[in-house]
Amino acid sequence: MINIVVMISRYLLLILMMIYTFSCFSVFSKERLEDERRVLKRQTILVFLVHFVAYAVMFLQTFEGWILSFYLAQFILFVLTFVLYSMLYPKLSRLVLNNMCMLICIGSIMTTRLMGMELSARKFTFAVAGVAFGLVVPVLIRKVKSFAQWRWIYGIAGIAILLAVIAIGFYDMGSWRVLTIAGFSFRPSEFVKISFVFFIAGSLKENTSFKNVLITSAVAGAHVLILVVSRDLGHGVSFFVIYLVMLYVATKQPLYALGGIIGGAGAAVVSYHLFSHVRVRVEAWQDPFTTLGVNPGVDQMAQSLFAIGSGGWFGVGLFQGMPRAIPIVAEDFVFSAIAEEMGILFGLCLILVCLSCYVMFLNIAMELRQPFYKLVALGLGTLYIFQSFLTIGGAIKFIPSTGITLPLVSYGGSSFLSTMIMFGIIQGLYIVREDEESVLGNRKRVKDEEAGQVPRSASKRKGVFEEVPKQRVR
Repeated sequence: MINIVVMISRYLLLILMMIYTFSCFSVFSKERLEDERRVLKRQTILVFLVHFVAYAVMFLQTFEGWILSFYLAQFILFVLTFVLYSMLYPKLSRLVLNNMCMLICIGSIMTTRLMGMELSARKFTFAVAGVAFGLVVPVLIRKVKSFAQWRWIYGIAGIAILLAVIAIGFYDMGSWRVLTIAGFSFRPSEFVKISFVFFIAGSLKENTSFKNVLITSAVAGAHVLILVVSRDLGHGVSFFVIYLVMLYVATKQPLYALGGIIGGAGAAVVSYHLFSHVRVRVEAWQDPFTTLGVNPGVDQMAQSLFAIGSGGWFGVGLFQGMPRAIPIVAEDFVFSAIAEEMGILFGLCLILVCLSCYVMFLNIAMELRQPFYKLVALGLGTLYIFQSFLTIGGAIKFIPSTGITLPLVSYGGSSFLSTMIMFGIIQGLYIVREDEESVLGNRKRVKDEEAGQVPRSASKRKGVFEEVPKQRVR
């Protein structure tokens, strides 16, 4: 009986996820506000349904009471998240909120499946803290007007923190990237990447002269160089790509982009010859099956491909696969575990949800009027999608493994908290954009009144936002 339930759950989870994914893009085509709200409410319901079905299956497979306790705790957290966000920020992007909760939901399911009770409790603690941070950040973005003026604070603080990791940090999985303060261990590079985006945005907002670009490049290069010295090459690549994209968009100079690509390619070759662990990862990527069974620490790629292949299009079902055979599965190769037990189609839907977040980030960036905020939204969007690309690309053998986590889905406290802060910043920028539209709408109404095109009595009867055409709530 349980096997039948597990078999049915594979298709049910896939159907729910496909409907949710379709809604992520169909909402952009809705012209009526009521239709948009209906789609977004349906998405919220789908998050709870996916969560319920997955945990019901895992409980039936194990009959362990802690799984039920975790389900109830997470259910309450999701309810509070939706309610509090909606109450505190009526003008928030509902699509970004839904996607954030769906990614957390999938991450919680896989952590429960792969890591057991103790680490699942730790992930839940990070989730609570992340939601708390996410609730505070938007109001800071909206109220504090001086973020753009602190560019040197962002740049100097980022370099100092990365240097501190080398000086007093711990060596973890081939690189110095863990710092311990007051008994709490974290990866500072996960948070420095946000300050890095703010530094680049603040610097390029000032002007795009060659001198300023040179100074900005020097500080950005210092970040990347320190990460290379600490052997945290995954984040080094991320920082480099973020800077290159922001520089090109701010300056519109293709020569800068071309020079950066050539320089990056040269640096990759140098890194290959300098660092042995980079050579090992490249060799495992070129022929993953030569390392299978020889070195358990470097045969992740082969095990990942086995897992994805055995799962097929529809997956084998939760607790029916062997994802734990993949080293570091919950962090670097969580996508492989998802593809094995939930199916390749489910994994493709997850990729499209990540892409939907990126589209929304770019949409917000294009509609903001302040250059600093535009660049921040662009930088965070690039950071998010490139980190997703590195994780998924490494799992499917598209690129060598980089040791980067899948945002909100992989296990990792620092990555989770930094991503929640990033989503909070995006929500704050979305609200800033809504405020800008409101101001423009009010100015237009005043001009129309002065020109005699709109009767003052009619203007007073209307609400503040009714004069501004609303294409979406998302």
